[in-house]
Amino acid sequence: MEAWRCVSRGCSRCGCGGRGRTADFTVNWRPPHFFGPWRPPHFFGPWRPRQYWNWHRGNFTHNSSFHLSNPNMKSEGDEPSSKRRRDSGQNDVCSPHEEISSSNQNEAACLSTPPKNEKENTANTRGLIKRHWEYFCHHSKTMKIPEDKQIDQNNTEDKGKFDFTVMSYNILSQNLLEDNSHLYKHCRRPVLMWGYRFPNILREIKQLDADVLCLQEVQEDHFGMEIKPSLEYLGYHCEYKMRTGRKPDGCAICFKISKFNLISSNPVEFFRHDIPLLDRDNVGLVLLLQPRFHCKATAAVCVANTHLLYNPRRGDIKLTQLAMLLAEIASVAHQKDGRFCPIIICGDFNSVPGSPLYSFIKEGKLNYEGLPIGKVSGQEQFPRGQRILTIPIWPPSLGISQSCVYEVQQQRQEENTGGEKKEAKLEHTEEVIIAAEKFPSKLQHHFRLSSVYSHYLPESGVPEVTTCHSRSAVTVDYIFYSAAKDDSAAQPGVEDTFDGGLKLLGRLSLLTEQDLWTVNGLPNEHNSSDHLSLLAQFRLIEE
Repeated sequence: MEAWRCVSRGCSRCGCGGRGRTADFTVNWRPPHFFGPWRPPHFFGPWRPRQYWNWHRGNFTHNSSFHLSNPNMKSEGDEPSSKRRRDSGQNDVCSPHEEISSSNQNEAACLSTPPKNEKENTANTRGLIKRHWEYFCHHSKTMKIPEDKQIDQNNTEDKGKFDFTVMSYNILSQNLLEDNSHLYKHCRRPVLMWGYRFPNILREIKQLDADVLCLQEVQEDHFGMEIKPSLEYLGYHCEYKMRTGRKPDGCAICFKISKFNLISSNPVEFFRHDIPLLDRDNVGLVLLLQPRFHCKATAAVCVANTHLLYNPRRGDIKLTQLAMLLAEIASVAHQKDGRFCPIIICGDFNSVPGSPLYSFIKEGKLNYEGLPIGKVSGQEQFPRGQRILTIPIWPPSLGISQSCVYEVQQQRQEENTGGEKKEAKLEHTEEVIIAAEKFPSKLQHHFRLSSVYSHYLPESGVPEVTTCHSRSAVTVDYIFYSAAKDDSAAQPGVEDTFDGGLKLLGRLSLLTEQDLWTVNGLPNEHNSSDHLSLLAQFRLIEE
């Protein structure tokens, strides 16, 4: 400002007479760090109702509860591909409310959390996000927190146990970032460059040192030239499935060859040229892995990764894509005795906690009669599309039953099962068919899945978020797993469908929207995706 006055007023205060120093000023002067486009404080912005939307079939009500302020996730296209939105003036959105159940309260009481002073400094003054490690009461609390921990089979306290860690991480495709720059107006441009972002992402992966990585929005050229070589150098084997359309990103599952052998890799394409409903290019990937030690020869773990359609108004496509993924998992994880090996499902599901799609994954059933398509994912409080889901949602030509299994596979299982097992299976099949005829709008799946995260802070009930950018702060990323019957999160009946299971030992804590805006949201100087990484440690339980 002083130089401007010199030029415009001819002031002699600086000795330049309004000339002379102008060139030096414009070349060498740099604005202080606090200069730049003004951003309103976090509490400014359009008014938002302090309400959540909780869907109940036939009874849509608003529930006053914990408030998560998040700008509206508008949609026009099919997916974050185009994450391009129309500014139509639609009301802002709050994520659906899911009341903290007694099981979540028990889980909260079971956690070993860090000292109070550590939790109060979630984001420090240097812009670093501090995330602590949460242990469960059935696990030893002597292990180090993630910054220093080296989770290795030789370092685990209990010998003869197979412990491993799984990360799910949407790393934000550079192509999608550039196509949707309006979502990152809060970021400085250098922070958004791939040359800046990739070292940060790789550093985080190295630091957390997970045994299995499930990555979404992995750009094909970056995967081949940088991501895969870097991860192979760190001891990972990588499997990749690119989307089937023109968008150059996909899903990857990478695992440490020191911990697992690959039994099979099974890509899932959700696009079907002969089914108009399935005209989107999302994909999934399902791996069957064999632990390398401390397990019986037949032990296996099924790991799935996906990135479902974004469009909040196309819940019919989301549910069908999910059914296709579950059918493939049922095929891969099925064992000779009719049960399933332990299952882990990771990904960006573009659905919020408490939504019908989320509830279907956890509860294994969904009666969708009368359910508006726009309510399936819970992304919008007041969706523009109120069309009701058709019955059935997908055509019979897809070859997937309402139980989310391949119909051919189900027939083969019945043919290959003999004696009393065959009779029992046929009786069960008849019950399923009768139930399907009686309740034609009911979906179900065979898994008893639990979520690694409870989605709300145990002390305050404030919602956790997994993504935070200029338009939204909400949870859409998950790690689901088949819990062993002695796991604190085990669902009833788990021992009947699974050969063993998984015990959740710990998880890397998530953050709130307020936490993330103290470091300018996502991406930022230290966290180079608009999503947080999810990390969990499991113990394989055999029977």
